[in-house]
Amino acid sequence: MDQPSSALQTEYIHYSGATGKVRAYLARPKGDAKRPGVVVIHENQGLAPHIEDVIRRVAAEGFLSLAPDALSPLGGTPQDLDKAIEMTKELDGRSTLENYLAAVQYLKTHPESTGKVGVIGFCWGGRMANLVAVNAPDLTAAVPFYGQQPAPEDVPKIKATLLLHYAGLDEKINAGIAAYEAALKRAGIAYQIHMYAGAKHAFHNDAKADRYHQEAARLAWKRTVEFLSQKLKE
Repeated sequence: MDQPSSALQTEYIHYSGATGKVRAYLARPKGDAKRPGVVVIHENQGLAPHIEDVIRRVAAEGFLSLAPDALSPLGGTPQDLDKAIEMTKELDGRSTLENYLAAVQYLKTHPESTGKVGVIGFCWGGRMANLVAVNAPDLTAAVPFYGQQPAPEDVPKIKATLLLHYAGLDEKINAGIAAYEAALKRAGIAYQIHMYAGAKHAFHNDAKADRYHQEAARLAWKRTVEFLSQKLKE
């Protein structure tokens, strides 16, 4: 579902990260109003056209939205998305996380930002969104889509409120839910969990016909927009 961008201002920018300059896609509504920021973390296919479309959807909801290209240190996302998957496996985990933490700070201090920042992540990016929540104490909200969970001992570091989306047919990722939820409860962290019955891992990606689940995707997105609007705009 390509998001019309006539009412949006979009551009590719670079910001300073742990590995040097990180390329990213920035989108926001046209106009001078200050808006809360949302970092969107892509799947293991890099900054693909689908994620750029998601960024425009986020911006259309009134956010200053940024999608960093995690593959920037390796030359950026290639057109061959299968190659992007292999490149993602080569990334250094710590510096990649630090590049995303730098993205949070970039939006927090952006002249068009209100200073409030949230994060959304999908698949590989869902795991990264959980790690950003652990490591960014000034993050306000995090929405991991079917993301691998952080280590239970790291959960008390989370300061953000969480909205966790999971696919009913995603046994590998779902195996970690119980321990994650128990750790969240022990730490007194505000969270919501939604399970989408009959949906596969990556159900939100409408560029993957074998994975996309329209009903689950639309409901999860509706919940995400409402959650981020409540946490970041109010």
